[in-house]
Amino acid sequence: MSMARVRWGVIGLGDVVERKSGPALQSVPGSSIAAVMRRDGARAADFARRHGVPRWYDDPQALVEDEGVDAVYVATPPGSHAEHAIRAAEAGKHVYVEKPMGRAAVECESMIDACDRAGVGLFVAYYRRALPRFVAAQAAIRDGRLGEIESVRVTLLRRSAGGGWRLDPILSGGGLFVDLASHTLDWLDLAVGAITEIGGTVDGGPAESAVSASFSFGPTVTGRGRWDFAADQDLDEVEILGSRGSLRMSGFGTDPAVLTTSEGTIQLPADQPPVVQQPLIANVVGSLLGQAEPISTGTTAIRTTRVIDAVLAGHRERHGISFG
Repeated sequence: MSMARVRWGVIGLGDVVERKSGPALQSVPGSSIAAVMRRDGARAADFARRHGVPRWYDDPQALVEDEGVDAVYVATPPGSHAEHAIRAAEAGKHVYVEKPMGRAAVECESMIDACDRAGVGLFVAYYRRALPRFVAAQAAIRDGRLGEIESVRVTLLRRSAGGGWRLDPILSGGGLFVDLASHTLDWLDLAVGAITEIGGTVDGGPAESAVSASFSFGPTVTGRGRWDFAADQDLDEVEILGSRGSLRMSGFGTDPAVLTTSEGTIQLPADQPPVVQQPLIANVVGSLLGQAEPISTGTTAIRTTRVIDAVLAGHRERHGISFG
């Protein structure tokens, strides 16, 4: 997988690329954007001009066939992730795809298979795996500062959380639970372990508006979660309880995680990079250059999609939503 430098082609040029990832693709050592693509050619040309990108396209096939592109970043809504990722893999390009990886696990499987056949890397933009405050929280868990982990509680309540394409299951795979809860569920997969069982109740129309779930991480760690995007208050908290202490933090804020043990209560390190995807993109680039082990791949990300599939299975069936 090693190469001298990673020259990126970007498909999709929305706000995430402008603020959360594009600047990192340009600034991480050994990385640069060689070409961008958007169906609206004028907007693609504008992005290229503003960011000093050499080439732009309005056709995704033209971008993946560009010989000056080594890896393709798929930053479109999830409904087209599989299409573009498979297209890139078949052209021999490594793939970095936005989260959630796909609308359902069947799409994730098709991406993994395509990248395996082509012998290219597949990475997923679950960037909390590399953000300093989440890394610090994971280290506290791994180092045994909480003792044996016993339970996990996730609460995300919002009076209003936006919408747009994220409320169209054909484009997004569901509603805001799919878009936002996937971040937290993926980080818990890394920090606590794979979720082995999950079930819950889902309210709302085709795009779910509220989810309550119970889950477990193997035989000894239980969990529960509540996500409500039409709530009467705003609350964002992840709580992990162990035999010797607790850890509390927000899933979407920037405040430090708070660790409480018999020795007292402390705040863990919480440096927030100006470009939130930069630490993860540095890991992806390092992996492609043969300098690092990848921390967010298709293999890890599909587990989160399978958890979401399990929670929403009955809801999707009731609303006639299928991605098979």
